[in-house]
Amino acid sequence: MCSLQTEENHLASMAFALPTDEITPTQTTLFDISWQDVLIPLVTEFLSLKDLFNLRCCSQTAKRFVESAFELRKDINLAGNNSHNVELAFAVLGKCCRRVESLHLARCHWLTDDYLLPILAENTRLRVVNLNECVNITPLALQPIIIECKELRVLKLSKCQWLTTGAVDALTLHHSNLVEFDISHCTAIGERCLIIFFRKLNKLNVLSLANTPSVTDQVLIQIANYCRGLEHINLVGCAAISDYGIHALITACQQLQSLMVHRCPNVTERVLAPLRGRIFIDRPQLGYHVPALPGLVNCLYLQV
Repeated sequence: MCSLQTEENHLASMAFALPTDEITPTQTTLFDISWQDVLIPLVTEFLSLKDLFNLRCCSQTAKRFVESAFELRKDINLAGNNSHNVELAFAVLGKCCRRVESLHLARCHWLTDDYLLPILAENTRLRVVNLNECVNITPLALQPIIIECKELRVLKLSKCQWLTTGAVDALTLHHSNLVEFDISHCTAIGERCLIIFFRKLNKLNVLSLANTPSVTDQVLIQIANYCRGLEHINLVGCAAISDYGIHALITACQQLQSLMVHRCPNVTERVLAPLRGRIFIDRPQLGYHVPALPGLVNCLYLQV
C-alpha cells in the first residue's frame, strides 16, 4: 500500500513538472567569477580604497568579497585624508589586512595608537611607513614597527614631536637596512643619539634632517663616514652646521645628487661653489634663480 502511494505521488509530480526548455536557469553574477584567480588580482588592483568601501556596502556577498581583497592588499594610502569617519574605515582595514607592504598615513590627524596598533600587529612585512605629521600617536606605536618589521626600508617621521631619543636608539638596534629616513622638525633627538644611529646606516640613499637642531658638523661627519651611498640630503634650517661638515660630506659621498642647505647661515659659497653644475643645490648664487627642481629633489624640498 505504501509502495503504491509513493508511485502515485511520483506520477503526480511528473505530470505537473515544467518542460526542460521552460526551466529558468540560475542567474549568474559578477561574484561567480573566481575571486582569488581573477577578481582580486585583476580587478581590485584598479579600484581605490573609496571604491572598495562603496562596493562593500552593496550586499553581504560584496562585503565578503571586499574583505577578502583587503586581506591581500599590499598598499594603503590615506595620506592627508581627514574626512568624516575615515577612522572607522581604517579600523576595518586593521581587522582585514594581512599583507600590507606600504603604509602611507601622513597628515592623518585622527590617527591614534588605538587605530594604528591593530594594523601593525597583523602586517609585519611592511617596507614603507610614512607617518609624517601624525601628531596624535606616541612612541608606543613605533614599537611593532621597530621590532617586528624586519623588511623595513623607508621610514618617514617628519614633524613627529613625540619621537624620542629612546625610540631612535631602538631603531639603531633593530634596523640597518633603511634606504630612506626622514626626521625633519624632530626637536627631541640629541646629537649623540644621531651620531650612533648613522653608524649603522650604510645603505642609506635619501635623508631628510631639515630643521632638526641637533644636526651638527659632527653628525655630518658620521654620515660621511658610514653612509657613503647617500644620494639626496635635506639640511634646510640646520643652523648648527658649517662648511666643515658639508666638506666632509661631499668628499666622502661621491654619489650625492642633491644638497639642500637653504637657511644654513654658516654654509658659504666657499664650499658650495665647486659643487655647482655637478649636483643640485637649493640655494642659488647671488643674482641667479633656482632652476626647476627634478623629481625626488622636488619632493624633498617641498616637505620643508
